[in-house]
Amino acid sequence: MDKLTVCDFTEADEPFALFADWMAEAEKAEPNDPNAMALATTGADGLPDVRMVLLKSFDSNGFVFYSNSESAKGLELAQNMKAAVLFHWKSLRRQVRVRGLVEKASDAEADAYFASRALQSRIGAWASQQSRPLESRFALEKAAAKYAAKFALGTVPRPPYWIGYRITPVAIEFWSDGAFRLHDRIVFTRATPEGGWQQQRLYP
Repeated sequence: MDKLTVCDFTEADEPFALFADWMAEAEKAEPNDPNAMALATTGADGLPDVRMVLLKSFDSNGFVFYSNSESAKGLELAQNMKAAVLFHWKSLRRQVRVRGLVEKASDAEADAYFASRALQSRIGAWASQQSRPLESRFALEKAAAKYAAKFALGTVPRPPYWIGYRITPVAIEFWSDGAFRLHDRIVFTRATPEGGWQQQRLYP
């Protein structure tokens, strides 16, 4: 692949089209999980917390992922509905940083995505008490077997605690590697989720 330059950035009025282009390229270039993103939230003690999750959809309304609302990240989001995510596509030497407000995705969205998951993943959502202490691996396997038997003859419904989250961004930064660390950075910002975007180039 040719070296990425400043020409890879567009002078766009909004960032989502550029993100869509970069995601499409990542899907071709990244060997594993091009939709992986580091999700940062804040705990009640004020300390930041970060983990990898998977982006499942995005549009001009924001970036959607799914999780157990009773997990550590779910409890942190319930206390502070703000988050940041980072995409790092090493094969492309690109990063995208997103900061914004969080809201719950609709039940219809969550139901539709949950139904699209593999059967064992749906059963796993029932079996796992995410982030809570686990006495042994056997206890988890026993819980999985219990729910596999329970739902053996029908569909696996979405657990009420398994929900979608939408991050509505107020800032999206695009970063592209440059020679001698003279990287390209452009940030789109807006004062509110409903506002218009402002674009600014940054020093690396």
